[in-house]
Amino acid sequence: MTRIAHAPWLSAPSTRAVLAALEAAQPGCARFVGGCVRNALIGAPVDDIDIATQLTPDAVVSAVERAGLAAHPTGIEHGTITVVADRQPFEVTTLRRDVATDGRRATVAFTTDWAEDSARRDFRMNALYADPDGVVHDPTGGGLDDARAGRVVFIGDAETRIREDYLRILRFFRFGAWYGKGPFDPVGLAACAALRDGLASLSAERVWKETKKLLTAEDPRAALAAMAQAGVLAAVLPEADGRARFDQMVEIETSRFLPHHPLQRLAALLPLDPDVARGVARRLKLANDERDRLTAALGAEPRIVSYLSLRDVRRALYVLGRETFVDRVKRAWAAAPAGKADAQWRALIALAEGWTRPVFPLDGARVMAAGTPPGPLVGAVMREVEAWWIDADFIDDELSLAERLKAVVQGMI
Repeated sequence: MTRIAHAPWLSAPSTRAVLAALEAAQPGCARFVGGCVRNALIGAPVDDIDIATQLTPDAVVSAVERAGLAAHPTGIEHGTITVVADRQPFEVTTLRRDVATDGRRATVAFTTDWAEDSARRDFRMNALYADPDGVVHDPTGGGLDDARAGRVVFIGDAETRIREDYLRILRFFRFGAWYGKGPFDPVGLAACAALRDGLASLSAERVWKETKKLLTAEDPRAALAAMAQAGVLAAVLPEADGRARFDQMVEIETSRFLPHHPLQRLAALLPLDPDVARGVARRLKLANDERDRLTAALGAEPRIVSYLSLRDVRRALYVLGRETFVDRVKRAWAAAPAGKADAQWRALIALAEGWTRPVFPLDGARVMAAGTPPGPLVGAVMREVEAWWIDADFIDDELSLAERLKAVVQGMI
């Protein structure tokens, strides 16, 4: 018998309150399921606690409200009620079986059969259940071994599981990136390759969400290589021409303990072209801030090289901002010959981390006091003086600034 041990979330008061409410309605009706069980078994962090139950959604609402807990029908059509205890949300979902699927969504019927519920899930490692006391149940017979060995294996027939929801193709690689320890399951890989055209039926938002999660993994190089092998990478990101840059960026991050970000890694995969970035952002429907960051990361000016002078570093930081500067440094570093000038590239990031943006010592009132009439010319004068100030390495000399302002005003009015 396998039991979850030393898991603080299992005995937390909020967790116990939700389980007690469900068990009061029907003893033995509730089990933890999915990621919280899997991660507890392999020692990975647990972020979300999902609970499966034999109770119908209406019965769940009645049970938790009797216990004074809040219930929100966040996914009622699929049997999911979000229960909140001590400000912590728990997704409580009625056991289900698929009635019909179209590759994007399923019509479900509720059941009380744990085996039926497990059979409709994607991977064996995600079909693990645990009793309130932590005893683990493995209905598929392979989930425990898969979780421990780092194998991502579809439940039953891989092609059948994928046809139920084509997003499972991307999930196969994403779970491999996060939990895989060896070669990808060849049966699952072949099924993903055979059915990759089904990805076209998915919404862009779902594709980007799953891709972003994959890129967030500590080391997704093997997963991305497997995606390319199966033709999946070309299906979801045909613009990707930078596998070598991507691999080098991940190597830099992991070997030098640098923080990573999915948009930096996406930028490494793409050519140095803001128009391409905008096209990817538009097709995958990135959020506006994600689009802007990706586009800025793929700009060519000012040029970033390992041997920038301190003055050029300060100028680039002021023009680009810290975030974009670091994004461009990491991409340029990843594109450089491996091991060449590593200390210089790392120094650029260190300089950015310690940089404080200087404040331009001029405002509109002072520009007008120097003789500039109100209107658009004020901004034009300020921009001209600011360009001089940046070129002068942010000079802190009041007399020089006053003389420059005077000269610019005289030359522009």
